[in-house]
Amino acid sequence: MPILLDHQLQEQIPHDISTFPVAFYCDELAALPNRTGPMHWHPYFEIATAQSGILDYQVGQTHTILEPGDSIFVNQNMLHGIRQLSGDAPDHLPIIIFSGTVVAPENSAIYQKYIQPILECNSLPFAVFRHDSSLWTEVHRRIRSTYHAMEEQPDCYELAVQRNICCILETLFRNFDSLPKSEASRVQLNSQIRLQKMLLYIYKNYAQKITLADIAGAANISRSEAGRCFQSYLGCSPVEALIQHRLQTAQCLLRETTLTLQEISFACGFHSVNYFSRQFRKRYGYSPGQKHKLGK
Repeated sequence: MPILLDHQLQEQIPHDISTFPVAFYCDELAALPNRTGPMHWHPYFEIATAQSGILDYQVGQTHTILEPGDSIFVNQNMLHGIRQLSGDAPDHLPIIIFSGTVVAPENSAIYQKYIQPILECNSLPFAVFRHDSSLWTEVHRRIRSTYHAMEEQPDCYELAVQRNICCILETLFRNFDSLPKSEASRVQLNSQIRLQKMLLYIYKNYAQKITLADIAGAANISRSEAGRCFQSYLGCSPVEALIQHRLQTAQCLLRETTLTLQEISFACGFHSVNYFSRQFRKRYGYSPGQKHKLGK
């Protein structure tokens, strides 16, 4: 399934994570525009593994190339996104998202000793498990076992998944001091918080008339500072990011609903069908009318 986001740029986890704090799914990168998943975040750990293709995994401002077989661990609440650079289409990207409570309750000594230090480590936004490193051989085996257990869900799969995740986190913690660290400056941390506030505003109000001043105001910064913040992380302006989200939303509505082009245009914040059509064709190379005829 493709990456699904709510209006706050948080992934819609396709699993009741409150009953068992682990979710599994495969992102269909080929189904996304330019094989690129939008920048987003969620209050969970994430582990993903490149399959046949080469991936560009962006966490914060850092881009990391994943080759087939490489896995990445992303810390909670980190702004991240993904782009498939090469490989077969579709290249399914297996992902597990989990809470530290799968190991132990938050108020337990184990959680406070082993999970909390990882959560609070600003210098460890992510860790990469290279497929050709003997250090991570057991981690890769546990990751594959977790994917299989979550997908097949045999008897007692929850216990197997819990055991695997405990092993993964144990190895991560044992090698904590030797892991490459990314010491984010106070300025960088503030920039990410500001960007998250502005993205929240865009994703909550995209259907309304929004100006650059409105977006900047969500983070209580100037328009020029907002522009620098978006350019630094996303490589585009705030208004371009707004248009991109409107178009992504429109693409979903074209595929999943029977709304007319005019209804979709207005629902996505485009108050002119002609302008909507021009922007859609500019980004995707075909008109929304063609997409509408194809349907699902």
